Amino acid sequence: MAKTWFITGASRGFGREWSIAALERGDSVAATARDTASLDDLVQRFGDKVLPIQLDVDDRAAVFAAVAQAHDRFGGLDVVVNNAGYGQFGMVEEISEAEARAQFDTNVLGALFVTQAALPYLRAQGSGHILQVSSIGGISAFPNIGIYNASKWALEGFSQSLAAEVADFGIKVTVIEPGAYSTDWGGASAKHATPDPAYDAFREKAAEQRRARAGNPGDPLATREAVLQLVDAENPPLRVFFGDGPLAIATRDYESRLAEWRAWEPLSVAAHGTKR
Repeated sequence: MAKTWFITGASRGFGREWSIAALERGDSVAATARDTASLDDLVQRFGDKVLPIQLDVDDRAAVFAAVAQAHDRFGGLDVVVNNAGYGQFGMVEEISEAEARAQFDTNVLGALFVTQAALPYLRAQGSGHILQVSSIGGISAFPNIGIYNASKWALEGFSQSLAAEVADFGIKVTVIEPGAYSTDWGGASAKHATPDPAYDAFREKAAEQRRARAGNPGDPLATREAVLQLVDAENPPLRVFFGDGPLAIATRDYESRLAEWRAWEPLSVAAHGTKR
């Protein structure tokens, strides 16, 4: 059965690839972008199967209007994809207040607004699947993108709570955690804080570590079939990695955390105190 998708950030990257994947198999897509001219080729190719919507996810009222427009046009919503977002580079000390707020406005509040706007429709129909695009940086953390990591950790946190809250309504939630891919995430779409010379030496070290982690970046085209399998699954996962590499990073990270928690458990227990 054909599905109706609502996808933010559909002009490029994963959002564009998944829009094409859905449209090519006959699904309908409400595709949002800051500039809908970037979606003209999809409209020419797929006609009324695609609804281009100009949207800045930072604008809560505009988000609610866009979701309502999509629902009214297609008569329902099956898959809601929170893909809009960007990477903010900079050491924690370098990040300005404006940069920190902007990162959370888009990566966290934008996804929250879309989720809140879609939920009444999904609850009423007793079905739906929300895909939250996080990152390996949503469960681990790396130098020079600390505020980006923080935004994705926040997305992961509210999404896990959300999954429990909406399960009884027949709504599914999946957090997608991609590794390195050949997209412009670290290029044209990225933003950079004003560098502090005190961090110059470490900045180069962090860049080398990032290049090593990226290794052989994934092909965004390969994610098309993967995302279709996810939305067609009867019991999709709450979390899933995209790419060959994130599991090794997560394994090292979580093993290190568990070892440290266990090593310090005597202090933790002592801090509990004696119940009187």
